[in-house]
Amino acid sequence: MIRSQWFARLRARHLAALALAFAPGGCAPGTGPGVDLVLVGGTVWTGVDEAPWAEAVAVEGDLVAAVGETGEVMALAGPATRVIELEGRFVSPGFIDNHTHFNRAGELLLGVNLLDVADAEGVARRVREAAERLPPGAWMVGGMWGAYEQWEASSTGREEAAASDAVPFDPDRSVIDPVSPANPAILWNWDRSLHLANEAALNAAGVDCTWTGIECESGAPTGRVDRAAADRIRGAIPAKTMDQRLAEARVALARLAENGVTTIFDITPPEQLPVYQELRERGELTTRVNVRLVLDSWDELGHAGIGHGFGDGWIRFNGLKGFVDGIMGNSSARFYEPYLTTGVRGEWRNPTNTGHVSDRGSGMDPPGNMERLVFGADSIGLSPRVHAIGDEAIDSLLDIFERVIETNGPNPDRRFAVIHTQVLRGAEVAARMAELDIIAEMQPYHTIDDMRWMEERIGERARWAYAFRTLEEAGVILSFGSDWPGTNAAWYTSNPLVGMYSAVTRQTLDGLPEAGWFPEERISAESALRAYTVNNAFASGEEDVKGRIAEGYHADLVVVDRNPLEVDPPDLRDLRVELTVVGGRIVHDLLGVL
Repeated sequence: MIRSQWFARLRARHLAALALAFAPGGCAPGTGPGVDLVLVGGTVWTGVDEAPWAEAVAVEGDLVAAVGETGEVMALAGPATRVIELEGRFVSPGFIDNHTHFNRAGELLLGVNLLDVADAEGVARRVREAAERLPPGAWMVGGMWGAYEQWEASSTGREEAAASDAVPFDPDRSVIDPVSPANPAILWNWDRSLHLANEAALNAAGVDCTWTGIECESGAPTGRVDRAAADRIRGAIPAKTMDQRLAEARVALARLAENGVTTIFDITPPEQLPVYQELRERGELTTRVNVRLVLDSWDELGHAGIGHGFGDGWIRFNGLKGFVDGIMGNSSARFYEPYLTTGVRGEWRNPTNTGHVSDRGSGMDPPGNMERLVFGADSIGLSPRVHAIGDEAIDSLLDIFERVIETNGPNPDRRFAVIHTQVLRGAEVAARMAELDIIAEMQPYHTIDDMRWMEERIGERARWAYAFRTLEEAGVILSFGSDWPGTNAAWYTSNPLVGMYSAVTRQTLDGLPEAGWFPEERISAESALRAYTVNNAFASGEEDVKGRIAEGYHADLVVVDRNPLEVDPPDLRDLRVELTVVGGRIVHDLLGVL
């Protein structure tokens, strides 16, 4: 089935779901007298400029019924109302994550994640744990060991570098065969220079020593294979079942609920959409999904009648993603001047798109391609959000955005964004973004992870990396998220409180550097919180229904053990989400109220 036919069927299915949702009685309030839920006895940050603080919140059905003083809210309670005494805890709008790779996160959580290990003991332990989670016969793929082999996860990048001639960890199958007898595994390191297959995978693919790219000793494969052979072995992997996709999704949803994430902007491959739909129909979808497909699908979406905001309150199309350059992890982000480590400026596109869905040509090649795609998407109201990391990549993208805005004219619903916005040329770039009303869609944990290599690779240009304060003071809307679960070179947390810590302190999780990394770019905790709530709702064009605690808004709420706006900045990393409410339903509970 071609994509346009598939999109047409998707549109029909969503329209039927919308008709049901908005039919009389389709969103009935609670059946008992009084509102369904009251949160009282806490400190409520509403995100509403005119009334930022409140004492209590009432929820009726899936909406906020009232927010205000304790007495007026409690007056709405009845015999059937669940009243939760918060004992001074902090209530916020549910966190919105502007950038996830949800299906990949599920794969790593249920399957094997080796990003932060690079030794035999660690690899064997992670593979054994994955084999215990997976059903017999399920493949383990990737793993990507050694992402932190040169620089430790808490390195500032200012310590002495590891020896460049150090031999990378290169295991054979004796490391993983004993712990994965029933699960074929084809694994590789972070940059795909090394590959490892276990006995079960070799047997499933029919590998023998006559294959090109297979290392053998005493007439038997050692498990070490080259990239071409690894790709050939992967050809033996059967299509993933819906049951496994659902299992992966459930563990990912549980992690998001634990972290108070009530909406994600997901970089969604088309095959993931049926998974979201199945979860929704089963009543298991516990975070709202803003679907973001690739930019070159704009014309097919348009022909199928799928525009910005198409869907419902749970699964909604929201912007399209393109790529201008690669990533810092493999030195493929595009800069005006060469990297200090490679002597090249970076590629316009990351050829392997490691860590991302395929861009299907949504890059700068051939010349004029990106401009054509942005023009087309904007012409039918589908806001392009484009990945740009290096300083030249950002400027080139702004040139395109400016030409499209001038040609297509003003549009109050336009939400152009630079995804990542990692390294500016200088403060003048922030001023230009503000003038063009371009959103800076950033992931603050990148700051404390990437500092391990940033100065080594681009030197003084690192001053303008993750320039939160410069952008904020210029008037650019900051939108925050995670890029969860990471790239081939990094593992990122989905915890927004750790993201807030990163933006407020600009320190590693070990508290280094003591003054913060380029501390002039630190922002306040409230600015960071707004970037995860109010600003992200605006970025998706949903500012009238989410991102704030206000009457008639979605009842998406998070309860934190302490007030993140009052704790010492280093304590932000230790705060704990104790209750998560999505659409009036409690989906994570450490208070024992369920």
